[in-house]
Amino acid sequence: MSTPIFSNHGCRLNAYETEAMKELAQEAGLKNAVIVNTCAVTAEAVRKARQDIRKLRKANPDARLIVTGCAAQTEPETFSKMVEVDAVIGNTEKMVGATWQGLAADFIGETEAVQVDDIMSVTETAGHLIDGFGTRSRAYVQVQNGCDHRCTFCIIPYGRGNSRSVPAGVVVDQIKRLVDKGFNEVVLTGVDLTSWGADLPATPKLGDLVMRILRLVPDLPRLRISSIDSIEVDENLMQAIATEARLMPHLHLSLQHGDDMILKRMKRRHLRDDAIRFAEDARKHRPDMTFGADIIAGFPTETDAMFYNSLKLVTDCDLTWLHVFPYSARQGTPAARMPAVNGAVIKERAARLRMAGDAQVAHHLAVQQGRLHRVLLESPTMGRTEQFTEVHFSQSQTEGDIVTAKITGQRAGHLLAG
Repeated sequence: MSTPIFSNHGCRLNAYETEAMKELAQEAGLKNAVIVNTCAVTAEAVRKARQDIRKLRKANPDARLIVTGCAAQTEPETFSKMVEVDAVIGNTEKMVGATWQGLAADFIGETEAVQVDDIMSVTETAGHLIDGFGTRSRAYVQVQNGCDHRCTFCIIPYGRGNSRSVPAGVVVDQIKRLVDKGFNEVVLTGVDLTSWGADLPATPKLGDLVMRILRLVPDLPRLRISSIDSIEVDENLMQAIATEARLMPHLHLSLQHGDDMILKRMKRRHLRDDAIRFAEDARKHRPDMTFGADIIAGFPTETDAMFYNSLKLVTDCDLTWLHVFPYSARQGTPAARMPAVNGAVIKERAARLRMAGDAQVAHHLAVQQGRLHRVLLESPTMGRTEQFTEVHFSQSQTEGDIVTAKITGQRAGHLLAG
């Protein structure tokens, strides 16, 4: 093996950074190495990373094995103690060219085995921006990293640090390059996207960035926003939802729960009625809007009545794409010290939430029958609508194109078109 092998775990931002690391490793001339980019969002994610490391070591016994990512940042000793691991690098270090130049040097002690600094001291986003991560049709652009909030269940701020924003001009320039390369859709990503701008001069809001992109990149056909905190949505973003057809009618909401007491114990910034009000307001402006959402099942102290409020939130907000997380305690977080819910109960509640989500998807697919949709082709026979619904075609199309398609049916969670 000469070209490094990369194994990515976790979120879209991790995937973005893996692509950046590939470029940095190539520029440094790193050879015969395996890099695992870990996730720390749950204890299960850390377990899977350790399992992956063992498998990769067995398959590549002579390679240098390097571990990075959020789990490496939050618990470097866990990985440095593994006999399979040669080096551990933090989330800041992994985005710096000098780190990879050091790792590319002969293995004679020129680099420390553990390079993980205090992530909370970082005040700027990494300047390494990549062009073209994603499919040939859709690109992802990191505009923000880190989080200033301290939800009681979440370890991520300790893996990502405090919130840092990429200046609007840098973002716009990158999107212009992506459009010139032929991308028809750009997705803005970050750890806490709606906090974008708080650390920049004049403290602009995410809506200001969205409006600026749409104004200064008129040839961009589709702009999509990844996960947002609905309580932080600003006036300009609501205006963009209402008036900008190129901003896609699909938002993923970081809701987490539907009961006010649990939301307070989570230290979330919104209450149940805030979530419902936002969903209603967004749909008044954009009737074709669809929502995804994160919901945690079995958070400590959750009673049957509290869980029911989460279950009912699915229909009260008319959520379509659910990401259900059975609660997983992360050591070092306040929630890990709260009275736990029985594991079997957590599993059962998560299953009920997923069933509710499946019913919402089925309803969404059913009402699309006979409708015309603009579909961005991710492959010759598969694409996605503006609401991010998957569409399968019976005849091959041109990958990367946006086509108008009439929906003829549905099957196995996706739409069908001729």
